Amino acid sequence: MADDLGFADLGCYGSEIRTPNLDALASKGLRFSQFYNTAKCHSSRVSLLTGLYCDQAGGAKLSRGATIAEVLGQAGYFTTMVGKWHLDKQPTDFGFDRYWGHLSGACNFFTGDNTFRLNGEKFEVPKSLNGRPFYTTHAKGDFALKFLDEASAREEPFLLYVAFNAPHYPLHAPEADVKKWDGAYDGGWDALRRTRYAKQLKLGIISENTKLSPRPAHIPAWDSLGAKEQRWEADRMEVFAAMVEVMDAEIGRIVARLKAKGEWENTLFLFCADNGACPFERTRRPDLKPWDPDSYWTYDASWAHAGNTPFRLYKQNQHEGGISSPLIAHWPAGLKAKPGSITHQPGHLIDFMATFLDVADANYPKRVGDRSIDPLMGKSLLPILQGRKREGHETLYFHFGTDRALRQGKWKLVSAKLGRWELYDMEADRTEMNDLAKRHPDRVKAMAAKWFDLAKNTERLKGRHLSPVKSKVTKLNFRKDIFN
Repeated sequence: MADDLGFADLGCYGSEIRTPNLDALASKGLRFSQFYNTAKCHSSRVSLLTGLYCDQAGGAKLSRGATIAEVLGQAGYFTTMVGKWHLDKQPTDFGFDRYWGHLSGACNFFTGDNTFRLNGEKFEVPKSLNGRPFYTTHAKGDFALKFLDEASAREEPFLLYVAFNAPHYPLHAPEADVKKWDGAYDGGWDALRRTRYAKQLKLGIISENTKLSPRPAHIPAWDSLGAKEQRWEADRMEVFAAMVEVMDAEIGRIVARLKAKGEWENTLFLFCADNGACPFERTRRPDLKPWDPDSYWTYDASWAHAGNTPFRLYKQNQHEGGISSPLIAHWPAGLKAKPGSITHQPGHLIDFMATFLDVADANYPKRVGDRSIDPLMGKSLLPILQGRKREGHETLYFHFGTDRALRQGKWKLVSAKLGRWELYDMEADRTEMNDLAKRHPDRVKAMAAKWFDLAKNTERLKGRHLSPVKSKVTKLNFRKDIFN
């Protein structure tokens, strides 16, 4: 799982960012064009791990959910995890036999923080690791290899969950990797978005009838910026690209080790992201270079808009820009879909648990320890991996804060920041540009009632989370100019 990676930030999903290892997996595997996350870091991790919606599972406490590690552990699997946890307690408290990473939601890529743990014990972040300066993305690759070596020496099948914190802010990357991208983004976000859109059409990631959503009012035209601001903005995107490229290289190391150990042919590999690109301008100390541990750069909605090409809005929003994730599936021994093909069948992170139950012939529990477990919401992706049409979800539910959505078949109901309900036909209008709410008031009413039913009775939401929507669409403004 990548962190804050946009739908269009991989080469095989339309990007110019060099991701040769993921692209190679896509060329021999299967890509999903309509795979959904929850638009936020911690809630996506809850859904991935439990097969439930976030609050249904008890949120970060996982008080009503069983994790994939707990379930596969009972089925005889050796369970390991590397990377960002961002939930309560530690992975070793929820079924993982081995864990290295940070419990926090974000950290300094060069110095880490005080939440790093190794198998339940505090881990002091070193200045260097395995012969090179400490950098979290490299270190995650190192520990993934360590756990794979241990797994391959055992007789049990294994689970490895690698949760990268790249390319989440702060924008940090080694100097040599950043300088590879010098000048690559001088053309700006408007040109980049058009280029990515054209590549997506050529790849078939989006259908020919998909229109490119326009640049919103809160993002300035690239040509309206002064030379100084253009230079700063291009520099920020160069660092982001470097972070993605380094992550891809570490994934390549994991794949190479699995091949060297003779495990690759029978390994089901899945790659996804936790939410869409992030619009939050939180830059501090921009005068320092992004390979300086004391620097703290982010980018804002302007580049995030390009990251989420061709969609609208961002991380936290339940519009397609917030909830659309790449999903690459690769499995030489089990994938029956045509190599390199793209499926347009919708899926969701809640489907991971059901898929692993299916593949591992494991049982979903009613209780784990003192936790009473909610019924599984996800459905297995195995039929899709086998090249078949699966019986999909009748309803997919989405919620974070005051953003909410519901999808039923081709119809999607969505509200941002309690703005009025918008209704879109996902087959004709995936980029949510033609609001049909006024033409189909009965559908809006029925789908809204279903959303509130799930929110109240399945997720057990209360208070402001159940507030009625407003009569108008909420106007959103994300960008803050640090030059002012």
